[in-house]
Amino acid sequence: MYKFGLIGYPLSHSMSKVIHEAAFKSIGEEGSYEILETPPEDLVPRIKYLKSNNYQGFNVTIPLKVPVTLFLSEVDNVANIAKSSNTIKILPDGTLIGYNTDVYGFVEAIPKEFRGQLQGSTTAVLGNGGAARAIGVGLSILKVKRIDFFVRNIINATSMTEALKKNFPTVEINCYQIESLKDLSKYSMLVNTTPIGMRGKAMGLSPVEEDVVSTMNKQGIIYDIVYNPLKTELIKYAKKYKINTIQGLDMLIYQGAKAFEIWTGKKPDVLKMKIAALEEMAD
Repeated sequence: MYKFGLIGYPLSHSMSKVIHEAAFKSIGEEGSYEILETPPEDLVPRIKYLKSNNYQGFNVTIPLKVPVTLFLSEVDNVANIAKSSNTIKILPDGTLIGYNTDVYGFVEAIPKEFRGQLQGSTTAVLGNGGAARAIGVGLSILKVKRIDFFVRNIINATSMTEALKKNFPTVEINCYQIESLKDLSKYSMLVNTTPIGMRGKAMGLSPVEEDVVSTMNKQGIIYDIVYNPLKTELIKYAKKYKINTIQGLDMLIYQGAKAFEIWTGKKPDVLKMKIAALEEMAD
């Protein structure tokens, strides 16, 4: 029987248990997926717990995607570039192998007609945590010309921006204080990777004020990786001004499906995973 889990903090909003239970059903296998709330100071004992209690793998979310890399013996290429892992496989001998399925999930959730218009464009990303690093890699893979990161602390973002510059020398990478973001007209996509707007953490708030959202080009895209609630304040603002939107649930489903495949070697039904999440959120 498979045994997986999720670590991070806070986790009251998480749909990961629901989607992975649907994944088990879709392949006709038994398994468990536990929500294991883990503040940063509890990361070491939590990893010991996972290794000693027969877990075969676990997911990692805010704020542990970067710190967890210190415990990994090996990482895949994407996790190595991003210096961030959201999926960990535990080998029988206790060795931890890190993967980054956020990049896959982020790209896969972008409709194909939007991907073409991103090539050679200028994009903006809010935040500099593990998800922001993954999105930076994803946008670079999609061949954008420029990524502007808007963060609270530029010094803390240095390792992220330097890693991206090293691995994607043809992409212009910049970093600015988030307070300086006043005009979105030059951006083809704005991605929110912060938890602002998330249920249980600043729900009802937007990382960008409405008047700033209104400056976005109508052919542009606002992508909020927060998935609970489905319509965050940022998404509501974008829809009010008839700007294209991508909500976070599809990224969650695609990255979760990829993680499940890494752990089990089997591809789950992503549609069944999404339906399970939507039904849970409708209750």
